[in-house]
Amino acid sequence: MKDVEQQIRLVGQFQIKCVLVGGVAATVHGSSIPTQDLDICYSRDDANLTRVVEALRSVRATLRGAPKDIPFILDEETLRCGLNFTFDTDVGKLDLLGEVRGVGVYADCLDNADQAEIFGYCHYVLSLEKLIDAKRAAGRSKDLIALPELEAILEHRKAHGGVGSEIVEER
Repeated sequence: MKDVEQQIRLVGQFQIKCVLVGGVAATVHGSSIPTQDLDICYSRDDANLTRVVEALRSVRATLRGAPKDIPFILDEETLRCGLNFTFDTDVGKLDLLGEVRGVGVYADCLDNADQAEIFGYCHYVLSLEKLIDAKRAAGRSKDLIALPELEAILEHRKAHGGVGSEIVEER
């Protein structure tokens, strides 16, 4: 969990406009399944791309899974020309998603997102409903394993008037 804390602090410190998705979002919503990486859906505006590049350079990000002999230039133009990136960094694995399968782009993720204060920073968190949609659309075994618990949390919230995690507030 130490890596995740450092990753979340990095995003907050550099004021990256993003929505937390994936395992961290599930944890914020009450999931008991641990995660070791951070997945964010990021705004692709020019100023935010600059902040993302500065943050990634500060933790010596490298493209995960790419052969070491293939050059990768970490700059705004590279991010603008791509969409989804997976990085290894000094603070662990960090995935940048320009689009989340089953949900859409940053604006779609931000719509009805929750807000949570995590490690001293206010972050947007993918809504529980959209997180369930994303996990279902991803279809990976780790996502499908998480679905019953997330759906139970959603049903509990609906049965109890939307009561959820104490650190999550509706926007």
